Amino acid sequence: MNLLFVADPLASFKIYKDTTFAMMREAQRRGHRVSACEQIDLGWRSGGLVTARVQDITLTGEPEAWFRVDGTREVALREFDAVVMRKDPPFDTEFFYATHLLGQAEREGAKVFNKPAALRDHPEKLALLEFPQFTSPTLVTRRPEAVRAFQAEHGDIILKPLDGMGGMGIFRVKADGLNLGSIIETLNRDGTQTIMVQRYVPEIVQGDKRILLINGVPAPFSLARIPQGGEVRGNLAAGGKGVAQTLTSRDRAIAEALGPTLAARGLLLVGLDVIGESLTEINVTSPTCFQEITDQTGFDVPAMFIDALEKLAA
Repeated sequence: MNLLFVADPLASFKIYKDTTFAMMREAQRRGHRVSACEQIDLGWRSGGLVTARVQDITLTGEPEAWFRVDGTREVALREFDAVVMRKDPPFDTEFFYATHLLGQAEREGAKVFNKPAALRDHPEKLALLEFPQFTSPTLVTRRPEAVRAFQAEHGDIILKPLDGMGGMGIFRVKADGLNLGSIIETLNRDGTQTIMVQRYVPEIVQGDKRILLINGVPAPFSLARIPQGGEVRGNLAAGGKGVAQTLTSRDRAIAEALGPTLAARGLLLVGLDVIGESLTEINVTSPTCFQEITDQTGFDVPAMFIDALEKLAA
């Protein structure tokens, strides 16, 4: 197959942990041809097809100069067997426009994963509200008074921006309400930005578990991101320690309940975040943790992903 990965700049990859790199490596190992581009390389001229300025690459196996550019060309996206959208958050205006270009490419015959419309329809913080049976109490609002009322009701709460990633902008406010006003002002920006508020789940000390769904099927292990020191955030980017764990019965129940629905919507790869028994996020833009799970357990997550991609792209 000819595969195109729409991603961040290749030079920025930390290949010892990067999931897109792991996908590329497994694809190349199977003999597939790998190309890459960034969002800025996408274009659509009136009367023509959606194209991208792509780099055809070979992975070298070296830790530093890990890829070689074999050529650069302008090509219609429909010429690839699969286009894998792996641009990291935030989901900003440019990401939104990119999904429209990718959606047009689909209409021209391209196969895009995750499906562009599904990316737009599943904002990562909001999507979990569709499944309240699995979540802790959650509020999404722009109104400061609503946040204060939620904190008065639940005491210990977590506040976060809707467009954050890697634990960015997450705050905890305990029952005493200390600094709540200042935190609301910081995140809410005088009522101009919507924020999410959730009841604090104390099981975070045991880890924020990332459960991977691949075409609706859960990988058998999660990665528990365990907060270190005085942190409330388990995110690896915030210094959390990643520990692979076998899925619990509750983990599997959540994954098996959501998996078929999300796969049917065109979401090939989803990262569910679960703390204790509560679903806290549904990540769809560029879920990670392939390498950490594989390295610690021996279960080959990249192979599971490429297996699914091959079937859907055939």
